[in-house]
Amino acid sequence: MNQSSQSGRLSLWRAAFVVARRDFTAILFSRAFIFFLLGPLFPIVVLVLASTVGAQVQTSAITADVGVAMQGDDVDAMLAARNDLASHIGPAIPPMVELKRLEPGESFDARAVLEGREGSLAAIVTGTPENPELTAPAGNLARWEGTIAMIAAGASRAEPAAYPHVTTSAVATSGASENRGRLGTAQSGQLMLFLLIMLLASMVLSNLVEEKGNKIIEILAAAIPMDAVFMGKLFAMLAISVFGIAVWGTAGATLLALGGRSLSEFANPGVGWPLFFTLGALYFGMGYLLLGSIFLTIGSMAPTVRDVQTMAMPATMTQVLVFFFASLAVTRTGEWIEYAAIVFPLSSPFAMLARAALDEAIWPHVLALGWQLVCVAVFIKVGAGLFRKKVMKSGPQAVRQRPRGLALIVSMFRNGSDKPA
Repeated sequence: MNQSSQSGRLSLWRAAFVVARRDFTAILFSRAFIFFLLGPLFPIVVLVLASTVGAQVQTSAITADVGVAMQGDDVDAMLAARNDLASHIGPAIPPMVELKRLEPGESFDARAVLEGREGSLAAIVTGTPENPELTAPAGNLARWEGTIAMIAAGASRAEPAAYPHVTTSAVATSGASENRGRLGTAQSGQLMLFLLIMLLASMVLSNLVEEKGNKIIEILAAAIPMDAVFMGKLFAMLAISVFGIAVWGTAGATLLALGGRSLSEFANPGVGWPLFFTLGALYFGMGYLLLGSIFLTIGSMAPTVRDVQTMAMPATMTQVLVFFFASLAVTRTGEWIEYAAIVFPLSSPFAMLARAALDEAIWPHVLALGWQLVCVAVFIKVGAGLFRKKVMKSGPQAVRQRPRGLALIVSMFRNGSDKPA
């Protein structure tokens, strides 16, 4: 018989399971849970507004280049004409890059290059300045046909110079379109993950303060280890959050199906939709446990709801800054800022979810999840230690030692005289 059985107390993990089961059933079958499920209606409004702003961010974050594949002298003439036109018109002229210098009689398959979805190419110009051919998605054809005609006219050696007819060839997509779509998926995934974690992690605060107020914490502490109370509450709220997300996800999928929409209409993430959703669930769990352990530790130090709000504000604002840091890393892929966002525990789930949308590699997620799991264990260990030390000291003290001056004044009022007792 182990020591916990001899003392009549449950083991750490069994006690944590008892607390988690109690909190889960109490919240799930409460009336307030219905209002909890309605809570995401407000973040959805924020998401729609942020998507409008995000569309403008995408335009500046992804450079849509026009590639030139012509003979050597024609390439130089087209680039020089583009730069000259841009100096007069400005940023409305798309960037033009040298794609390939063709030998006389050499052919070039622009359609295959664009449909390969590599790089940031949005269109390719082939042929000659006198007879240019523009290959691009249908939307870019209408947008850039006139611009390419002006550039070709400036590069043409024909006399008199005239705007040539631009032959157009449409493709289904391009590297720039694919990158832009994946960036939108990355930003939307980060924003959704942030809203869910912030909305759901704050539940542990109100639950803890309520139980501290009605002395339930003291009753639990007399029966089970305080570390078990910490872990039980944290994982109970995680289970409630997963249940809520399942309800919201089912409702969202149903609305998409009724509206005749499907995921095929959106840009396919780098790792594919099934693995992207799986990684999203795992990164949500890691991010929730990291932030939830911080909030639960804060709750253990605060005796009242007002104190909780005051102490939780810096943590909330810090998490907002962390989210902006991870969002900035999306536009700096392969640079030190992205690696810093991946290594820093609180921003790692956001940075790695964005990477899942942008890149096809899977092995970085295995390493990142392992690192985040280590950080979760450290956060829970430290948080449980602080929780154990602070939670029993946060209530009113049985006897409070007054300062001597204040004690004399109180004594005077109690005796109804102007002299101390």
